[in-house]
Amino acid sequence: MKLLRYGPMNDEKPGLLDDQGRIRDLSDHVPDINGSVLAPDRLVSLGRLDPATLPLVESSPRLGPPVAGVGKIIAVGLNYADHAVETGADLPSEPLIFSKAVTSLSGPCDPVMLPKNSTHTDWEVELAIIMGRRAQYVSAENAFDY
Repeated sequence: MKLLRYGPMNDEKPGLLDDQGRIRDLSDHVPDINGSVLAPDRLVSLGRLDPATLPLVESSPRLGPPVAGVGKIIAVGLNYADHAVETGADLPSEPLIFSKAVTSLSGPCDPVMLPKNSTHTDWEVELAIIMGRRAQYVSAENAFDY
């Protein structure tokens, strides 16, 4: 099951992509695709739904950011050696940690605003990790508990 959010910017609805690539509306089952909906027990419940019983979204709506209610974005720079080499950067001896504004989230076909005087823009595919609950100084052995 592929969950998604669709509709006008800042007014997205929860949905899923069925096995024929069509969008089905989940609004009667969840208010949005957010952290609580992505909890294991809620995902199990959604997995039990028969997509064919969900309302079909007839148009081809805009796809929004995949998750709502994001608290913060913490990122790691130059974490892929190939990408670092491609950019001409040296591999860091320690991870480069930085944050991004949650307003930087976008749908797959949304426009990306570039700074007016930008001379170099780089693209990168991001991988997201959603923490299920607050965590601080968690050991590797206990990471999956969060």
